[in-house]
Amino acid sequence: MRINFHTDREFDLIAIGRACMDLNAVEYNRPMEETMTFKKYVGGSPANIAIGAAKLGLKSGFIGKLADDQHGRFIEQYMREAGVDTSNMVIDKEGHKTGLAFTEIKSPEECSILMYRDDVADLYLQPSEVSEEYIKKSKILLVSGTALSKSPSREAVLKAIKYAKQNDVKVVFELDYRPYTWGSSEEVSVYYSLVAEQANVVIGTRDEFDILENIVEGNNETTIRYLFAYSPELIVIKHGVEGSYAYLKTGETCKGHAYLTKVLKTFGAGDSYASAFLYALITGKDIETALKYASASAAIVVSKHSSSEAMPTAAEIEALIKERS
Repeated sequence: MRINFHTDREFDLIAIGRACMDLNAVEYNRPMEETMTFKKYVGGSPANIAIGAAKLGLKSGFIGKLADDQHGRFIEQYMREAGVDTSNMVIDKEGHKTGLAFTEIKSPEECSILMYRDDVADLYLQPSEVSEEYIKKSKILLVSGTALSKSPSREAVLKAIKYAKQNDVKVVFELDYRPYTWGSSEEVSVYYSLVAEQANVVIGTRDEFDILENIVEGNNETTIRYLFAYSPELIVIKHGVEGSYAYLKTGETCKGHAYLTKVLKTFGAGDSYASAFLYALITGKDIETALKYASASAAIVVSKHSSSEAMPTAAEIEALIKERS
């Protein structure tokens, strides 16, 4: 089973939402209190997915708001040089700063992130700064959950989804749940459900779907029964090392296996998974193959220091799949 996309669109994927800075600990196996050196990278789930898609050879674009400072300029330059179209990235003029994420790498099992997300520029994207003409040029609009956590960003995302639906652009919702940006679990559930019900593809971990449904320890059958009553035609539920499941509205189910690797850190896996999965779908591969690409991409990124810079090429993904088959 394959998902069909328009073939006459300028962009394969346009992402909207968070573009920020990751400051990853250079010194491994020690707590952040004792870490003295960090290396900076572009971060933020939708930015990482756009970068990953571009590295795989897709034509990707980005809608977001950047701080009018050195960090904002670094993000725009890095993404542009990575092959992402930055023409619809807006510069904040009200003094809001770039979001920062400091990462601690104590061990492969113990990786924490210290976030600075108060009044960050990306959450001040205005609905008036979202262009219908830009969105209608794409096959996919990629929406990330964190952008829904505050106004006016959430209204900007909802407007972007409206434009996508009006112009037959597939909406992909990557749940990307970050608890520190939300006021309550009920608030998360309201906005996640609102977007998931309008999306064509929904991707997340089992825990993130529990947050969406505002339940404890939900199950996949209940989730797909709920969402398939609405717009979704494909739902991907990830279960960590146990692999992932892709459910199609037509009734098919595919199981994807995780590829074991030497893990350096745990963050970045979800973004690399999404970019490779969407790459496979857009290039006409079936769902089972897309799950293999996604798992292989995630395995590569968790073995490396960064998220955005570690995004693999298609050749690297295919080499890992061939090696493990």
